[in-house]
Amino acid sequence: MHNSEVAIDAGLARRLVDMQFPEWRHLPVNPVAFGGWDNRTFHLGDAMAVRLPSAAPYSLQVEKEQRWLPKLAPLLPLPIPTPLAMGKPAEFYPWHWSVYRWIEGETAKTAQITDRRAFAIALADFLVALRGIDPTDGPGPGPHNFHRGGPLSVYDGEARQAIDALEVRIDTRAATAVWEAALAATWHGTPVWFHGDVASGNLLVEDGCLSAVIDFGTSGVGDPSCDLAIAWTFFEGDSREAFRGRIAVDDATWARGRGWALWKALITVAGHDANQAEAERQRHAIEEVLADHRKWA
Repeated sequence: MHNSEVAIDAGLARRLVDMQFPEWRHLPVNPVAFGGWDNRTFHLGDAMAVRLPSAAPYSLQVEKEQRWLPKLAPLLPLPIPTPLAMGKPAEFYPWHWSVYRWIEGETAKTAQITDRRAFAIALADFLVALRGIDPTDGPGPGPHNFHRGGPLSVYDGEARQAIDALEVRIDTRAATAVWEAALAATWHGTPVWFHGDVASGNLLVEDGCLSAVIDFGTSGVGDPSCDLAIAWTFFEGDSREAFRGRIAVDDATWARGRGWALWKALITVAGHDANQAEAERQRHAIEEVLADHRKWA
């Protein structure tokens, strides 16, 4: 996952809109409060958003979202992004890009949530509904979603390297045990739809409640255990138990979910790109995963 050398800013978005969608030339283009990393987002007027992939791997997600989000949306209990148009590569920008309807709300990362247990139940209900949608012809695991929905073993080397690098900062023996338990909990289920990046930044909140789920770039059809990582990165105590009870997965799926959460947290803490606040948040997630494994394994 490498950033592009393309300078993506409101000026670039303005040029693309003016060139390819002149009917929207009169609308202002402005940065959003948090423009994203994998994709950069800009306001287009008051009712739309321009979303530009920041690197080639993320551009693989554009056509997938354009095709599938309109089919998923009517079957889900909460709003998801609505594609309005797909932009083409240009001389000064090399990838496809999207225009979406703007969805109001503050991300759960910063919002005040009235009742986290109720929030966890609402999210679980959304994910259960997503899993229940017909997966026929849906996109399987692959480069387009960084192998979400596939076996955790694809990240085995990366996870073990991170564990070794964190030897003096975490309980590496416990982390290895959790990782190996996740690898051993082999998935044998029927492929289902999953979101792929259920994180606080992709959950919108209004009036203290979950109001929408955004960013389906890593979505696909396969093993849904990757959608459980939020249990350790955002929920705890009663809210985690409510989430687990409502989403109703077996112990093996929960173990693989711990593995997905652990992998992401490990590479973030061991890496050099995360800021201190994010590294601390992910270090806490590691501790939560290890404690959960001791409780349930």
